[in-house]
Amino acid sequence: MSKENKIRNKNMEKNDRNSRSNNRNRCSLRMIRYELRNINGNFMTHFFGIVFPNIMSPLFSTMIGKQVPDAARPEVMVSVVICMALIMPMSIMFLGYGSLYSQEVEREIPQRMHLFGFSEKSLITAKIIVHLLFLTVAILLYGVIQALLLDIPRPALSSLLILLGSLYLIGAFFLVIVHSMANIFRRFSVTFGVSMTIYFLLMMLTGMMGISTDELPVIWQKVARTLPMTYISNDFAGFWQGGSYNFMPYIQSCIFLAAFTGILAMYAQYRGRRVYR
Repeated sequence: MSKENKIRNKNMEKNDRNSRSNNRNRCSLRMIRYELRNINGNFMTHFFGIVFPNIMSPLFSTMIGKQVPDAARPEVMVSVVICMALIMPMSIMFLGYGSLYSQEVEREIPQRMHLFGFSEKSLITAKIIVHLLFLTVAILLYGVIQALLLDIPRPALSSLLILLGSLYLIGAFFLVIVHSMANIFRRFSVTFGVSMTIYFLLMMLTGMMGISTDELPVIWQKVARTLPMTYISNDFAGFWQGGSYNFMPYIQSCIFLAAFTGILAMYAQYRGRRVYR
């Protein structure tokens, strides 16, 4: 074999290796299908993300609606529908994602995938895409079911877009938070226990458990005001059909949650920086 052919063959082998490496660093359709099978096998995501809010919303609307005057009933029903809608991003992106990813971390699956040349970025991208798709399906089903079961007023387009954007934003925050928690604790049992405790605590603080935020002790009210879910569940029904609203406290709570999320993510990266060396 001539010298030129040897050089050509080496270049071809190098290009093949680079091509395989680049393919592994990308989020492929096969990886997305794999994550779809994972999420479809997770009972918790389906129950808490789809079944639970669609059951609780009509139930709470009927129970609370009977206790208020007829004039105030539409706004109360809207408030219940919005509160129950918050369960979807918290359940799918927090509990569901946390339970799946923490099991993978405990079994060291990300490390094994990394050894086979798959980057962490491509793996996480596939998980995020699948969970966003699942959240979108859950929101669409929730909207259709509530419109069929409940006689709620039609929202203004701006109010609906603000609510949808808020659901996706909160979902993104909680996904990063539980992802960081799983990398910090590195055990499914601990991650699941902490996330479940936070889940029900947040539901209680932000008015999703039937307890108004104003009825809580003062110290817990201050904590609740740092969370965007408090303003969504308590205030968004007021401009459901349009009108003005002071978004500054809500924006400040989003900034606070984003800062906390960023700090937790950086700490998790600091703790696990040696794992992928």
